[in-house]
Amino acid sequence: METIWQQFISGMQQTTFWEYIAVVSGIASVWYSRKENILVYPVGLVNTVIYIWLSFKGHLFGEASVNFYYTVMSIYGWIIWAKKDVSHHAAVKIQFSDKRWWVYQLAFFAAFYIALYLSLQYLKQNFASGAIPWADAFAASTAFTGMWLMTKKKVESWYWWIATNIASIPLYFFKQYVFTSVYYIVLLVMAGFGLMEWMRKSKTT
Repeated sequence: METIWQQFISGMQQTTFWEYIAVVSGIASVWYSRKENILVYPVGLVNTVIYIWLSFKGHLFGEASVNFYYTVMSIYGWIIWAKKDVSHHAAVKIQFSDKRWWVYQLAFFAAFYIALYLSLQYLKQNFASGAIPWADAFAASTAFTGMWLMTKKKVESWYWWIATNIASIPLYFFKQYVFTSVYYIVLLVMAGFGLMEWMRKSKTT
């Protein structure tokens, strides 16, 4: 326990300015998504661009791919959320997934997990010995699925975010990005509240 605490203190002392900026913008982005505020996307872009760079530095190639995907999907989600219907209300509304959407998201997750796991196994053997294929692939695939569902305002996106956060807490701690590990603890709590809020909103739309 003392060793973990010492690692935590050491990691916090080594946290860079850019990691702080990424964490603060990431927390703000999740807060905006919980409130169904379109600022989730521009604020989130600050977070994702910084984390692409940090992930490459830490040989977290799965997480780097996640943040590149976040960047692309943030632009896509920004466009989708900005659309209005004839009454000038948001064209896409918060709702639960039906059986068809459950099949889509499970297939989406499985396809990305297999592809990323195989790719990371190759990278581990040839380029990045520090990679953890099964953990990186799981964190990345759940995040890919959650981000896609969020652009569609599906309540279930929060389940995938919760899974991503649980996987990322030990992953980043092990890679000595301690402040980022703490950040994912905060996101885990916020995802729980986001899930409850979107469940409530889905009943009023």
